[in-house]
Amino acid sequence: MDVNGLTAIDVHTHVLASVAEEDRSGADAAALAGTFGEIPELTVPELAAYYRERSMAAVVFTVDSVTRTGREARVSNEEIAEQAAEHPDTLIPFASVDPGRGAAAVRIARRLIEDHGVRGFKFHPSDQEFYPNDRAAYPLYEVIAEAGLPALFHSGQTGVGAGRRGGGGIRLKYSNPMHLDDVAVDFPDMPIVIAHPSVPWQDEALAVAGHKPQVYIDLSGWSPKYFPPQLVAQANTLLKRKVLFGSDFPALTPDRWLTDFAKLDLKDEVRPLILKENAVRLLGLGG
Repeated sequence: MDVNGLTAIDVHTHVLASVAEEDRSGADAAALAGTFGEIPELTVPELAAYYRERSMAAVVFTVDSVTRTGREARVSNEEIAEQAAEHPDTLIPFASVDPGRGAAAVRIARRLIEDHGVRGFKFHPSDQEFYPNDRAAYPLYEVIAEAGLPALFHSGQTGVGAGRRGGGGIRLKYSNPMHLDDVAVDFPDMPIVIAHPSVPWQDEALAVAGHKPQVYIDLSGWSPKYFPPQLVAQANTLLKRKVLFGSDFPALTPDRWLTDFAKLDLKDEVRPLILKENAVRLLGLGG
């Protein structure tokens, strides 16, 4: 990957369609429609073309929430990793393994690292219905930490199930970022990314990221014009090397995000840190 040729690195994008599918009217997009409206469902090769056109790199993943939903992810980790390997100039594959799989989750994660070269792991506590500091998930973290890979955790409110009866069964309580404080203590060498402005727990996220050196915050899922003021203030100062550009594509496009980001009152030297340099360091892309 030619890092110098990139304008930005989007650390948070979703693969919603498989190359094996003919019908793309999937439940994943429908689950987000109440918050984001109609959104596109792209395959890995289509995501590669989309980001290459913008001279960007992107972290790509699915979400494995089989424990709660009873369904396997629409796009497999293996498909994402194998196809991302065909586009190494622009895509960085993460995996998602539901901690509720128990001992099988550990075996799956190890295989995805060793055989498929995934570069990190994505967790969604509300969708996967677990507290991040539940000790039952620790054997899975041990595999990730041993490999020196980052773990990215959804935090705060979610568009999944928003507006549906009973919120579609999604419980927000699991995604309070303060639960990650325990994980950061118990796995001090595993990089942790708190995904999204953590509404309504923004101060908790800032506290954990400010206190634990290996904890980052990504800014995905919200237009920058809606960022809480304390998040902007700390991104501009104390946490300027701990904050990452993420869009949450396709829920939010990088074009829309960057347009609104340009209007934030940030120091000139901070913008390139957020857009690319912090991610280069986190993901080990510096060569």
